[in-house]
Amino acid sequence: MTGTTSLRAAERTAAKSPGRWIALSVLVLAVLLVAVDATVLGLATPFLSEDLKPSGTQLLWIGDVYSFVIAGLLVSMGSLGDRIGRKKLLLLGATAFGAVSVLNAYATSPEMMILARALLGVAGATLMPSTLALIRNIFHDPRERSLAIGIWGATASAGAAVGPVVGGFLLEHFWWGSVFLINLPVMAVLVLVGVRLLPESKNPVAGPWDLLSVALSLVGVVSVVYAVKEVATSGLSWEVAVAATLGAGTLYAFIRRQLTLPSPLLDMRLFRHRGFSGAVLADLLTVFGLSGLVFFLSQFLQLVQGRSPLEAGLAELPAAVGAVVTGLIAGVVARRYSVRSVVSGGLAAIALALGTLTMLGQHTGYPLMGAALLAVGLGAGFSFTVTADVILSSVPKEQAGSASAVSETAYELGAALGIALLGSIVTGVYAGFRVPAGTPADIAGAAHESLGGAVEASRALPSEGGAELLGAAQDAFVEGLRLASGVGAAVLLATAVAAWFLLRGQKLADGVSH
Repeated sequence: MTGTTSLRAAERTAAKSPGRWIALSVLVLAVLLVAVDATVLGLATPFLSEDLKPSGTQLLWIGDVYSFVIAGLLVSMGSLGDRIGRKKLLLLGATAFGAVSVLNAYATSPEMMILARALLGVAGATLMPSTLALIRNIFHDPRERSLAIGIWGATASAGAAVGPVVGGFLLEHFWWGSVFLINLPVMAVLVLVGVRLLPESKNPVAGPWDLLSVALSLVGVVSVVYAVKEVATSGLSWEVAVAATLGAGTLYAFIRRQLTLPSPLLDMRLFRHRGFSGAVLADLLTVFGLSGLVFFLSQFLQLVQGRSPLEAGLAELPAAVGAVVTGLIAGVVARRYSVRSVVSGGLAAIALALGTLTMLGQHTGYPLMGAALLAVGLGAGFSFTVTADVILSSVPKEQAGSASAVSETAYELGAALGIALLGSIVTGVYAGFRVPAGTPADIAGAAHESLGGAVEASRALPSEGGAELLGAAQDAFVEGLRLASGVGAAVLLATAVAAWFLLRGQKLADGVSH
């Protein structure tokens, strides 16, 4: 009891100390690590491929294994932080993240790179749930907590936007491994300052960490995400069916086990809270609707409009600017009006922006795209910040790690589903374009594989035939992107309506909680 009392006293002291804002600055460094790293690999892939010469399958695993591992371990790591201490888990994870980043930078073979990306996913899974859980336990005043969550979300948005810009600059001046080494100084500051300033917090009565539940969660989530992504890239197959069946079966076993354990890895009773379930569902569907835009817009800017990676990164900045601005004021606005009006309004704004992109064309000027991206950012800043606040406020602070992990898992699953289903729309429309008469079969096949393949294939043809092939491929890609944007807009609009009803009566607290 003495240890528990001392821990709670330390939490109360941290909540009253001005140092809690300095502690927040340490936490957002962890968010910055993950956000930047998630965006730089796509830019580095062409250079990495030239150096390591991976096969097509190996290249897919290099790109996917990081997100697979993170999605599979988020719930387990959030629960582990509740048990051993969120500060301890955060600092261990940050140290590992930095060390494994070096392994990524100096990988000498595709197999080594795949292993390094998987280990980076293990470390990354410790960071996001720990940061939100610590915010829940450091900031007891709900108004301050809303602002802290807004800063947390704004940093994630800024990191995702700055990542391509910084990555583009590094790739223009250094070798591809440099995009991983930028993690090191951030990690060093996080650990050195975090050891002194972050208060420890954990669930004093959490019980043992059930390893069977960890295994079921990992296998279930990874199998489902793998099946969804394979459908997008290769279509239905017996491998996909096996993975989907395995995933569904193990997740069912996971849920059944959590309902019988005295100290579950994830307390399924959390989902009985309408506000918690509504916020998680809103996050999942929002990321689902947005993921097609995020995944394909960079290709549009570079391969259709001919921008450099750095120019494409700069072109996407309005989304981050909008998310930062509204994320910082979302808590105030939600208390002034209502939770459901802010969340539903934000989602409707994103839907409107995606609807605007159905008018996109190869020669569309930047003002339309910039305005649409700004609207996406403004809406996302409102929606994601308030739903994160609702999720954390809906659970006891002792379960903050598990609740944060559920929120992050919803993001990962939403992204996987969105890229798979909306991506299949884009690729389905794209694959049907007609190549010029007389184009060799091997060149036509390469062009139909992807827009990047069409760019390469066009260079193997005479100038007139190459231009005709590339123009047809670009037109088909844009048509697919327009259709996917329309579907995404419909999903976001439906989510806005659902959030209006699911979050009915939900309010952000005003008084200080203990």
